[in-house]
Amino acid sequence: MKFTTLFIALIAGVLFGIGMNVSGMVDPKNIFSFLDITGSWDPSLAFVMGGALAVFVPFHYFLIKPRAQSINGSNISTPENNKIDKRLVMGASIFGLGWGIGGICPGPAVASLGGASITIIVFTICMVIGMKATSLLSKTC
Repeated sequence: MKFTTLFIALIAGVLFGIGMNVSGMVDPKNIFSFLDITGSWDPSLAFVMGGALAVFVPFHYFLIKPRAQSINGSNISTPENNKIDKRLVMGASIFGLGWGIGGICPGPAVASLGGASITIIVFTICMVIGMKATSLLSKTC
């Protein structure tokens, strides 16, 4: 990989982590409050997502979308399958179930690793094991 690609990935990751921590979205209590639509609902996560989209969309439209190649020189490919199928619904349901039970989303979990919380470390390890197991199982089926 080129140094430029790694540097851009590093900067993007650091900005993401800082943003998640500053917004408080690495705290499961905030996630549970957002998901509790029948109780004391806290819409702050929606504002964080909306703010992120407000920054991302113009950059995507003017800088990313017109490009024929990615930063590392490879072709940009877009997904060809845009169907809502059984696999997508099952995956989304399992992801939502895990998010709802744990109150931890993968992005904020990775952003929280710097805090060395044993809960976040165990969650991240189990998440990686689940991803690898799913990858291996989907190749055999």
